[in-house]
Amino acid sequence: MIKTKRSKAGDLFVAFLCFLLVLACLLPMLNIAARSLSSAQALIRNEVTIWPKGFTLDAYKAVLSDSKYTWSLVWTAYLTVIGVIVSMTMTTLCAYPLIYDKLKGRRLINGMILLTMYFNAGTIPTYLLLKDLKLLNRPAVLVIPYCLNVFNMIIMRSFFYGIPDSLRESAEIDGAGPVRILIHIYLPLSKPVLATLSLFYAVGRWNGFSDALMFMNKREYYPIQLLLYNILKSITSIDIQTQEGFTAPGLTQSLQAATVMFATVPILFVYPWLQKYFIHGATLGAIKG
Repeated sequence: MIKTKRSKAGDLFVAFLCFLLVLACLLPMLNIAARSLSSAQALIRNEVTIWPKGFTLDAYKAVLSDSKYTWSLVWTAYLTVIGVIVSMTMTTLCAYPLIYDKLKGRRLINGMILLTMYFNAGTIPTYLLLKDLKLLNRPAVLVIPYCLNVFNMIIMRSFFYGIPDSLRESAEIDGAGPVRILIHIYLPLSKPVLATLSLFYAVGRWNGFSDALMFMNKREYYPIQLLLYNILKSITSIDIQTQEGFTAPGLTQSLQAATVMFATVPILFVYPWLQKYFIHGATLGAIKG
């Protein structure tokens, strides 16, 4: 009886902590949504918390009527899809050969890959390298340099380790080669980890702006997050504000909040579709290393 009461008390405590975490994540989002739907007068008087005051859609109308917002959103979605395809291809091709015990130099290759996880050349050498490769100010510079994440590769490799070797050995007896085994055995059995890593790469690309900030000067290739970064900075910079095309002396707070929602909400719709794969893939990939 005492153990049961302690167990219930522990469950209630964990549930309370989860509730606090949900509030910590949800309340800022509700505040931004409320500010985007509130009038400028209510925002100036600082009356908005989590419920709109002086409900208006003017901020969203201004965002959606500006072609640079809609084009940036479409371009970021396209860039995210291409980036996920390239990243998943590179991650799979890197992880799959490393599960073969007879691969010569496997330990050395593993060590070299892990070394890049802890050490890198830095921003300036990376910039000079991309300049020599003539990738600066080209769309490829937003995809190729960071197309492989070592941590994600380790998760996929660990998941492949969990697939019984007997399946591969049976296919080899039937005459199947490594590529056919990968396509017909490993990939169909790896849907959870594929969905999980695709989500990781998609969120990382959608939220990324530092690479575009450093390596891209063409405004038509700015992702939505870099555009949002410039807009949020424009409240203190007249030069950036003029460059962004705003004729008003300053951006309203509701317009900034609407821009944040415009850039954030689309990626949030991806999570419900991949939630079951996300949980399953993240846990199975961590069983073996």
